[in-house]
Amino acid sequence: MAHEIDTSTIGVGGLGGYLARPAEPTGAGMLLLPMITGIGQRVREFAGELAEAGVTTLSWDPFDGVSMDEHDRDTMVELMNGLDDETCLAEMRRLLDHMFGELGLEKVGVIGYCLGGRFALLLGARDERLANVVAYHPTVPATPADNHTVDPFEQTPRITAPVMMLYPGQDTIVPHEAFFRLQDGLQSRSGAASIVHLYPEAHHGFSDTRSHSAEVNEAAYAVSQPQVLSFIRATAT
Repeated sequence: MAHEIDTSTIGVGGLGGYLARPAEPTGAGMLLLPMITGIGQRVREFAGELAEAGVTTLSWDPFDGVSMDEHDRDTMVELMNGLDDETCLAEMRRLLDHMFGELGLEKVGVIGYCLGGRFALLLGARDERLANVVAYHPTVPATPADNHTVDPFEQTPRITAPVMMLYPGQDTIVPHEAFFRLQDGLQSRSGAASIVHLYPEAHHGFSDTRSHSAEVNEAAYAVSQPQVLSFIRATAT
C-alpha cells in the first residue's frame, strides 16, 4: 500500500537535508546517503519511494545544496574529492540524532548509493543504533582515493546490523576483487544477516535512471528495489 507523503528541505544544526515522510509516520526511518549527484531529482525520487513504503527518509546533503541538476559532473567530482571521511561521518550521526530525537523515530537504518554506499558501510561500523545497512553499488575502489581516510574493508566486519549489499558485475570503478573483500568481511560476522546481490551484467550506478538506457541496468533496479524495500520493512518496522 502506497502512503501519502510530505516532502521538505530542512536544516539540522547547520546541516541541510531533504525530508520525505509518510503523512502518518510509522516510527520507521532511513538515513539516505546520496550518490555523486547530490540531492538531485533522482535522489529525491529514492526518498519518495521509501516514504511511500511508510518509511520516514532524511537525505544527507554532502554538497551544501549543490547537485547535478544544475552543475556538470566535473564540478561534482571536484566537490566529492574534497569530502573528509570523519567530517562526513560526524554529520551523518548528527542527522541520526535528529531522527531519533526531534522526529521521534523508533528504528532507523541507512541506505547509500555509490559514494553514499561506501559511507553507509562506514557508518554502519560506527553507529550501533542502526537497524540496517543498505549499500547500493558502493564506490569502494581497490586503491582508496586520496581523501579516503577510513578503510571500508577494515570497517565492514564491525557492522552489527543486518546488511544488504548490491553489486553490478560490470562495475568499472569497483573491481571484483574489492567486492569479494567486502563480501568476505560481511560474511565473517556472526549474529547479523548479510544479504549480497550480484547483478552480473549491470553497470556501476544502475539505480540511477540516467543509466537505464541500458536494459540490463533498468532490469537490475526493477529486480533489486522491491527486495530492498522488503529488507527495510523487515528490519526497521
